Amino acid sequence: MKVWVHFVRAPIRVVLISRKKSTVRLKRQMVRVKIALAQEKTETKEMLVIYRKYTQGNASEAEIKMANRQFLDVLKGLGLGVFAVLPFAPITIPVMIKVGRWVGVDIIPSSFSSAKLPRQQQEKTREKS
Repeated sequence: MKVWVHFVRAPIRVVLISRKKSTVRLKRQMVRVKIALAQEKTETKEMLVIYRKYTQGNASEAEIKMANRQFLDVLKGLGLGVFAVLPFAPITIPVMIKVGRWVGVDIIPSSFSSAKLPRQQQEKTREKS
């Protein structure tokens, strides 16, 4: 009711404020994606350096395990890329993520899912309280 009263009084202002809010939200999401992609890029470069060291016989077991984990993340990203080119990608990608969680398979690369961990941890601590 309160929004409706404001909309009747100043409809242009309400629309402008709503548009500004949507723009800010979109910019924040794009910055999160940019940060996650930059993290994936650096991790992938490190993975390639470790594999190069492995071919020369200089890599340790811990480095190989880290490189293999990153390789799995690259494969997860490629798997999501297949769904990104489908016609209904905004619908199929969230559905696949939800089905993956339901089945117990993580299909999101670690750099994208780690951005959500603090929120999930906050929700868990709220539920415990």
